[in-house]
Amino acid sequence: MFSVMKKTLVAAVLLLGAQQAMATEIVVSAAASLTDAFKNIGTAYEAKYPGAKVSLNFGASGALQQQIAKGAPVDAFASADQATMDLAQKEGQIIPEERKDFVRNTLILILPADSKLALAKVDDLAQEDIKRVSLGNPATTPAGRYAQRAMEKAGVWAKVEPKLILTQNVRQSLDYVARGEVDAGYVFGTDAAIMPDKIKIAFEVPLDEKITYPIAMTSNNKADSEKGKEAKRFIEFVMSDEGQAILGKYGFAKP
Repeated sequence: MFSVMKKTLVAAVLLLGAQQAMATEIVVSAAASLTDAFKNIGTAYEAKYPGAKVSLNFGASGALQQQIAKGAPVDAFASADQATMDLAQKEGQIIPEERKDFVRNTLILILPADSKLALAKVDDLAQEDIKRVSLGNPATTPAGRYAQRAMEKAGVWAKVEPKLILTQNVRQSLDYVARGEVDAGYVFGTDAAIMPDKIKIAFEVPLDEKITYPIAMTSNNKADSEKGKEAKRFIEFVMSDEGQAILGKYGFAKP
């Protein structure tokens, strides 16, 4: 009996050692709006694959793409828009065959929780009593670009632009509104759900396109390399029922 138990224990230790030896640490750069969901996904992934290690890097999608272009050792990239991923693909920074759309989001205009303003449409931002509006810099943030196009379509971009307080990402825009430092701000729907006690939703911004998030392996590694295989497995986990359930908890919709 003791001999059998000993052999079983030895086999278990060898298996664990083999799993740890096979595991490879990967770096995943993801849009700021994915912060909470991807932290949860990273934890769940590491729990499912003992020894696996996922280092997460969050920021504005455009800024992350620029980091990759400058040689950042990123293994997988998740953007909050197609345009940024298109640029990464055009510049050869990702493996096109490993690119997938994994969630959808919405664009929301939010106000401080104690705001007395009544805003119902994009045009209302042109009102004189609106002095400051937080917006992710359109040069690097998808939310900023979506919002700019919406305001241009509504014919109020020229009037609202002088009021804009440009931020590095949607989370910073959210913080400005939550602290009452601006009258209104543009964020994604999933961001608006984070601080229900400090902000309130004015309205969902109508857009001509769906906000879909793509994820892809970068071309820093070959698909059949150890890091490439690990990055692919992480993306598969994001696309799996388990990964999608986690994303759903944070308000993301399926693509």
